[in-house]
Amino acid sequence: MHPPPPDAGVAMDFGQNSLFGYMEDLQELTIIERPVRRSLKTPEEIERLTVDEDLSDIDRAVYLLSAGQDIQGASVIANLPILMRQNPTETLRRVLPKVREVLHVASVEMQLTAAVSFLAILQEESMSVHTFAHSFLQVILLHLEHRDTGVSNAWLETLLSAVELLPKETLRHEILNPLVSKAQLSQTVQSRLVSCKILGKLTNKFDAHSIKREILPLVKSLCQDVEYEVRSCMCRQLENIAQGIGTELTKSAVLPELIELSRDESGSVRLAAFETLVNMLDMFDADDRSQTILPLVKSFCEKSFKADESILISLSFHLGKLCHGLYGIFTPDQHLRFLEFYKKLCTLGLQQENGHNENQIPSQIVEQEKKYTSVRKNCAYNFPAMIVFVDPKNFHMELYSTFFCLCHDPEVPVRYTIAICFYEVSKLLSSGVHLIHKELLTLLQDESLEVLDALINNLPEILELMSTGGESSVQENKFSSLPDLIPALTAAEQRAAASLKWRTHEKLLQKYTCLPHIISSDQIYYRFLQRMFTIMMTNNVLPVQRAAARTLCIFLRYNRKQEQRHEVIQKLIEQLGQGKSYWNRLRFLDTCEFIIEIFSRSFFCKYFFLPVIELTHDPVANVRMKLCYLLPKVKSALKIPADMHLLQQLEMCVRKLLCQEKDKDVLAIVKKTVLELDRMEMSMDMFQKKNYEKDLLDQEKEREELLFLEMEQLEKDKHQSDGRLASDKSLEKKRRDSRTPMQSLSKSMPISVPGPSSSTPSTSKEIKKSKLTRSQSFNNQAFHAKYGTLDKCASKSSTLAHTSSVSGLVRTAMLSLTDDSFRTLNTSSVPASFSPNTVLPSTSRGPGNPADPKNSGSKDAQPRKATLKSRKSNP
Repeated sequence: MHPPPPDAGVAMDFGQNSLFGYMEDLQELTIIERPVRRSLKTPEEIERLTVDEDLSDIDRAVYLLSAGQDIQGASVIANLPILMRQNPTETLRRVLPKVREVLHVASVEMQLTAAVSFLAILQEESMSVHTFAHSFLQVILLHLEHRDTGVSNAWLETLLSAVELLPKETLRHEILNPLVSKAQLSQTVQSRLVSCKILGKLTNKFDAHSIKREILPLVKSLCQDVEYEVRSCMCRQLENIAQGIGTELTKSAVLPELIELSRDESGSVRLAAFETLVNMLDMFDADDRSQTILPLVKSFCEKSFKADESILISLSFHLGKLCHGLYGIFTPDQHLRFLEFYKKLCTLGLQQENGHNENQIPSQIVEQEKKYTSVRKNCAYNFPAMIVFVDPKNFHMELYSTFFCLCHDPEVPVRYTIAICFYEVSKLLSSGVHLIHKELLTLLQDESLEVLDALINNLPEILELMSTGGESSVQENKFSSLPDLIPALTAAEQRAAASLKWRTHEKLLQKYTCLPHIISSDQIYYRFLQRMFTIMMTNNVLPVQRAAARTLCIFLRYNRKQEQRHEVIQKLIEQLGQGKSYWNRLRFLDTCEFIIEIFSRSFFCKYFFLPVIELTHDPVANVRMKLCYLLPKVKSALKIPADMHLLQQLEMCVRKLLCQEKDKDVLAIVKKTVLELDRMEMSMDMFQKKNYEKDLLDQEKEREELLFLEMEQLEKDKHQSDGRLASDKSLEKKRRDSRTPMQSLSKSMPISVPGPSSSTPSTSKEIKKSKLTRSQSFNNQAFHAKYGTLDKCASKSSTLAHTSSVSGLVRTAMLSLTDDSFRTLNTSSVPASFSPNTVLPSTSRGPGNPADPKNSGSKDAQPRKATLKSRKSNP
């Protein structure tokens, strides 16, 4: 169609010129459709492709193989395993002979389909091995030398898989005996190549004596073949042959052949010999390694720079295994030479002396650069093995500069590979992991998201090693020597968010759940938590939003300050649960699902139960529908009889949905949900055998939440007591420095403080100090708590009684304080982003409010208001 006129205010012209333009467009469309019409089948072709529907599967297969087209025959061969399962006798008697006839003149596609079908029949074991050998093996052997290489390889793979299942006698008569003639020089190169691969596979089926008598002569003959392709192929099979004949026979029969092949005139044969030697290092003793293998390896490495770059690619890939296998027999000079050789490979193509030849054309330069990149990539892959080779204690002196170069390599595949290996490097360095702090930041800030994606696979483990310095105990000052970690993490997240690779963004947000173990609660609150809110409310990818919601719940779980927790809860309810966008309300329900999973039942019921069930009146059907799916989990969070009033509210909301719901889809889900809710068993306040593990887990979660509150109060008390001590010391210093007539008297008299006796405060301070120490020790344990088994839950719950008995009075006071401080909010101190008239909703356990003055007989038990301090702006 023609584009609209630039002036939108001008009316559309339906004149003659305009109509002619539209007619031209229609003619163009007609021309486009003509080839489609011509490609349709003619009635004669349709008649020829039509098959009688009354025919049985066997009859239809025979008819299509006899008179059908190639595509129909290929379909029959592809369904051959199904026919063998349904009617094996008739398939072997009528269909298989037709398949043999068709395969003689079949196309490449039909040949490949037949090779796959025959292999599927063998693997499904729909017939006996003897029947398969009698019916299918000859067909496979017949097409091994097909003129098309792809077809030949497909049939060879089918045969090699069949060798694993066929009996020895069948292998000897049907496969091994014909190989004697197939491996002769008079046969084609392809026939001899096939013989090499079959010989390598047959060694696993025969004993050492049979291999020495029947197979080794053929192996030696093929190792001396006039064609380098045959020698190279046979050389790569020597490893399998060595495993079949044992160590002693390998030294006398296989090793001489390998030594001769390693000096072959062809580079591909020498490369195959080198790779086979590396893979067989474990089969040789120290004498063979030092006297035979090591000189060969040295010679190969020295000649590698003068040879083709493809040899360097293989050498760089196997260098780690080679250094590990020869470790212990190197002299100091040889050790240094191999290390320098590795360093040189790590910078291959980056230094000026490795520059391009002026006579090279651009395509050759590009190809050479790709090979150099592959070499450096293989060096990055082998870097952990080289750390073991030099000893982690010598890393800074020997390999740090090389590691720096690999992390700053100009090619993405190299940096991607070193990012994958970063966790292994961190584990090997252990206490020296601080040496690679800067490289971690470099990879986090890498311009390629592929590098970031590779690094974050093990990011929690890496950060854990960094924060502990490779030691098992957690340090108090987390990441004090790495101040740029938080900016690097935030920059990585923003870069992932700005890209189209949402899976990388989702993975990174999931890995952020480790941050409470790594950095402080305040750092998470000011630098990460608000970002999670932003992602939940603005990102357009649902998995990313859900990942941000779960990470936010983890941050809230381990937050150390009651005021901050209060603010986050209120923000969740107001901006998501009561948000104007139905999308935000859906995300609120996702968040509540994570809260039920991560927090205790009492926490959810106290702060989120009422906001959730209020969404039963939501005007959007999708929100009500999602709520219905969540209601069984909501009910599972209730305990009877403490939450009986909440259960009644839940039942009332479900009844209203049943009676008032007008959307038929939502109503259908409500009915299913009601049936599921009726079948659910309610949790009781006391433990039950059925839910014993879940109850223990929930009890442990609730205990930790209470201890977090207790820790906060004890820390506040410690700060206050420290302030009093400081003021007392300053006052005492002023009195000591004053030169009054009563100076001597003041020095001799103790300073009295109004209040109880001096022994009482000191005793209370000692008690608080001991509890603070206990709470801080719990802090180190709570972050690493895992609820994998019932034994761990039981062991933790056994300590609950002791903890409750020790700190019962403090916890009672703390609960009375925290319940009311979460419940009551001073409107003058609420942040500007919140409505000043809203109060954080909460529900209490039991029918009455425990903090109600009417139900309390003590003045100290009355609720105390905790005002929120005005928060500074986010740095």
